[in-house]
Amino acid sequence: MNTINLSNRYDGDFVRGVEEESGQKVSLCYQCGNCTAGCPFSFAYDFPVNQVMRLVQAGQKDTVLGCKSIWLCGTCESCTTRCPNNIDVARVMDVLRHMARREGRVAEPQIKQFWDTFLSSVQAHGRVFEVGLLAGFITKTGRFWTDVDLGPLIAPKGKLSLRPHNIKGKAEVERIFERFLKGEAS
Repeated sequence: MNTINLSNRYDGDFVRGVEEESGQKVSLCYQCGNCTAGCPFSFAYDFPVNQVMRLVQAGQKDTVLGCKSIWLCGTCESCTTRCPNNIDVARVMDVLRHMARREGRVAEPQIKQFWDTFLSSVQAHGRVFEVGLLAGFITKTGRFWTDVDLGPLIAPKGKLSLRPHNIKGKAEVERIFERFLKGEAS
């Protein structure tokens, strides 16, 4: 269990930033623990979901943006569904990841590498090109032999195309990325 030092400086700008960017009122969280109880990834977190929410409420920017939990969140929305105050907790976690990325704080580099590779694939093809995603991730991480035993199990199923397939509406996806990149630059 981690000890959290709440005597660190309260960062009100951080709290306001999270609320503005997420559209959620984090002060409504009263620590019922439903989000943590429903989270399938809590076992791997350094701070359970409700503690992340409490750290945000307490304005503990450095602790929150430096924790592993925000990177391990699968955005499954179990927390959001269970929240009695209708807080979109998954959205808050997503915003925290974006904030950490903008500040260059990455507690889980391989997860960030996976995200970057995934988003590059979607940007290029309008959808994920799985083989390209796999190749890109392996190249970035150097994990050449990890999960190699799964190849013979997956290949015969014919689910992985060796060539990318573009989608209809690819231009709309490109515009989403353009808007995101413009927003990140400002």
